Amino acid sequence: MADLQPFRGVRPVEALGQTLCTPPYDVVNTAEARAYAEGNPRSFFHVSRPEIGLPPGTDEHSDAVHAEGRRNLERFISEGWLRQDDAPCFYLYRQRMGSHEQTGVVALARVADYDQGLIRKHELTRSDKEDDRTRHIDTLGGNDEPVFLTYRAVPSIGALMAEGTRARPQYDFTTEDGIGHTFWRVDGTLNARLTAAFHDVPMLYIADGHHRSAAASRVHSLRSQRGEGGGHGRFLAVVFPHDQMQILAYNRVVKDLNGLTPEAFLARLCERFEVSRASSEREDRPHQFGMYLEGGWHQLTARPGTFGATPTEALDVSILQNNVLGALLGIQDPRKDERIQFVGGIRGTAELERLVDSGEWRVAFSLHPTSLDQLMAIADAGEIMPPKSTWFEPKLRSGLVLHLF
Repeated sequence: MADLQPFRGVRPVEALGQTLCTPPYDVVNTAEARAYAEGNPRSFFHVSRPEIGLPPGTDEHSDAVHAEGRRNLERFISEGWLRQDDAPCFYLYRQRMGSHEQTGVVALARVADYDQGLIRKHELTRSDKEDDRTRHIDTLGGNDEPVFLTYRAVPSIGALMAEGTRARPQYDFTTEDGIGHTFWRVDGTLNARLTAAFHDVPMLYIADGHHRSAAASRVHSLRSQRGEGGGHGRFLAVVFPHDQMQILAYNRVVKDLNGLTPEAFLARLCERFEVSRASSEREDRPHQFGMYLEGGWHQLTARPGTFGATPTEALDVSILQNNVLGALLGIQDPRKDERIQFVGGIRGTAELERLVDSGEWRVAFSLHPTSLDQLMAIADAGEIMPPKSTWFEPKLRSGLVLHLF
């Protein structure tokens, strides 16, 4: 069962909701975070990206940066910009992006459930990023950003969330990217009813936040070894029903053709795909790809027998990796190879054209998005997706609520 717990959230005073909150730490670099926070001492990037307040060139993973984040968090609390609620509760968080809308429950998930596989993962983590998040969370003394979880939708939970969203929201604003964010505190007996309803959910799945989940587990272990009490056995999460989630494509651009001429590359592709010129870059179905090369689009359709039947082997990202990126272009480890770059679907295929037309990149591939059913099937099978298989949109805003130990 899904064991979710209400908590005493630390969150902005109502008037500062939009002023304080920021995009997640990992969708911007240091320069972008510094520019975003310029002139705003209340920007949450001072906590989640604290190197912005230190001299340029400071190592963002250094002890000084993590200590700066802790000092800034303490300052946000002492200034009264962040306050802790007086009683444990759940929160509801709705996002609107165009016609798309999703509403999730903000709660504490159990580290033990993650460790035991009741919160299932589908990606490998990088040790350097995991180390950094562990130090960040441990130094802060809490989770400043949530893990993005999903579950197979349950009508009874949807009805309870609808009841909770009839109240007046704590925050309701639209950010510079046009995405609406509405946030409610759950009061009264609805908290206990939500807790009980989630007991009927057999499994939770990590949609985004594998490094934060792994770091939460490591922080719990470290603090337990040090004999420290507190709430480190739980971590902050926003839990959305799967039928409201939106996954966009995660596209690829490659710097060169691995010594092949365009003609030779196309000939080799024809051994594995049906290849045709395309008037549009749009792919119509799974196992069909758009390829932008030499100023024009091609459509690639995977031939039967060129991919396996397991949930991971049948992913479009796996088909592209195994039949093109690895076999023809020599990119064996896309996590580390500098000849490849990943482009989130939110940027559109015009960004792929721009990158290739600039001359810095030689070929681009647009993919059909991975589905939530595929993600959960892979997690249930204990398999691991290739890197950069999913791009969830919209992104959760950081700073709306924190969990301090």
